[in-house]
Amino acid sequence: MTIELPDLEATTRLGRRLGGLLFPGAVVGLIGPLGAGKTFLVRAVAEGLGIADSRGVSSPTFVLIQEYAARLPIYHFDAYRLRSDAEFFELGVQEYFEGEGVCLVEWADKVGSQLPRERLSISLEVVGETRRQATMSASGERYEQLVCEVAAH
Repeated sequence: MTIELPDLEATTRLGRRLGGLLFPGAVVGLIGPLGAGKTFLVRAVAEGLGIADSRGVSSPTFVLIQEYAARLPIYHFDAYRLRSDAEFFELGVQEYFEGEGVCLVEWADKVGSQLPRERLSISLEVVGETRRQATMSASGERYEQLVCEVAAH
């Protein structure tokens, strides 16, 4: 499913809607070039999950993972600086994926072999200064249902 996001507010609405629908153990892979809005979308998802202050959500490029308290724990990964899938695995990601939180993985295309087979992937494409196109791909029944619910709102 492809969603046109004409401005930042549309991206915020998508993220909040998605955050409100995510479930324990959910894994979302975010793909797109630098400046596509992956971290911006993560911030909006965190708002949808009920984070107290989304201003604290930042790109974990240098620390590789950030953890935030919300309705469900949020685990925000950034694979940009990793040189291999093995480095991602060594972070202990499998324990996070099997936990009760929500895992949001920026640069998911760099570590795809380490992600669970069932997951949601969101590809962000830059269309204009603040205009984006989001393509959502679901792997697994629960994620297919999630995409349908996002589309219905």
